[in-house]
Order: sequence, then C-alpha cells, then structure tokens
Amino acid sequence: MMKILLLEDDKILCASLKDFLELEGYRVDTAHRGPEVFDLTFNTKYDFYILDVNVPDVDGFDVLSSLKEAGDETPAIYITALTDINSIAKGFEIGAEDYLKKPFDPEELIVRIKSKYRQANTLICSHSIVYDPVNRIIKKSSKIISLGEVQLNLFHTLITQQNKVVDSYILMDFLEQQNANALRVNIAKLKRKLGIDIRNIRGQGYMIENV
Repeated sequence: MMKILLLEDDKILCASLKDFLELEGYRVDTAHRGPEVFDLTFNTKYDFYILDVNVPDVDGFDVLSSLKEAGDETPAIYITALTDINSIAKGFEIGAEDYLKKPFDPEELIVRIKSKYRQANTLICSHSIVYDPVNRIIKKSSKIISLGEVQLNLFHTLITQQNKVVDSYILMDFLEQQNANALRVNIAKLKRKLGIDIRNIRGQGYMIENV
C-alpha cells in the first residue's frame, strides 16, 4: 500500500483529501504545519508527498528543500493557490514533480499521483545519484548534472547494469580513441564529476556497485 504524507493547513480540506485518498486505497498521514512533516518523516518512509505551500512555521517550499538536502528523493506534488510563474518555477527548482492549482478536482490529483509515482519508480538510485534512464537525466542532491555524450553513454551503460561487470570492449565502443588508456581517463573523469565509485575489475571491465 502506497504511503502518502499530506501537508495542508486547512483542516477541512485536509480531512476531505485524506478520506478521498484512503478510498482509493492509499495510506495517508497528515500534517498541518511544516515542522510536523520533519517529525513524521523521521520515523516513517513515505512513497509520496502532497504539500501545500502556505502553511504555518515552515512553508512547503522550505519543507521540500530541507528534505531534498537530507537526501530524500520521495516524489512530491505541490497543491497551492499560488499561480505566479516565480512560485511555480521555485517549486520545480526545489525538486517537486508537479504543481496543482487550488481549487482542483480530487480525481485529477489521483491521476497525477499515479503518473508521477510510476515515473519515479523507473528511476535508478545509486549512492547520491538519481538517474532517469528514459530521458537520460542525472540528478545529484536534486541538481541536474550535465555530461558530454561519451561520458553519458558510459554512465548509462554502467548504471543500468549495476552490480554487473561491463566488458571494457563494450565501453570502448563509445570512445573516439578505442583503447584502454582512453577508457581509464574517461572513467576517472566520470568518477570525479559524479563523486561515485566505479570499480575496475582487472582483465574484465568496470562496474558500479549499488551500496
């Protein structure tokens, strides 16, 4: 059962949304103030966050920002009456997956949750890296990391084969100069840029271990 944390200071709306979500089969915990989220997430791992922005003490933007800084990659949707482009941009910059303007149809919220949760479950997480293999987007601590084509191809091949040794000759196919030294140089650059360990299995190839 998917566990959802709902942050909403309007207690009537919060109760209504909780009832609706539970009828859809979700388990829902609620918070009315920003700091309550930190207490709940300390003891419970959630599958999804629904966050209002204008809530007491710590607003929804700062709540999600703090969670992301702590390495929490749980997908989140903002629900808010704010409509200015700066607020919307800030929400996405912090790391929200979606933005739903009040008032909204609860059915639309369900559709968005299912879509974003399904998308999040296709992501590959390793170390502090979150990788979207479909769109080939790399995030570290919620910030997008840009790589050149060669290193992105190397990373994609290694990360999608986590815990498996990828033959050096397969990796060399991505290089302009297809030799062991050029491969070592590119792997070293990749390790520095992403801050991850890529093991050299002597005489075989390279691998990323999921630790």
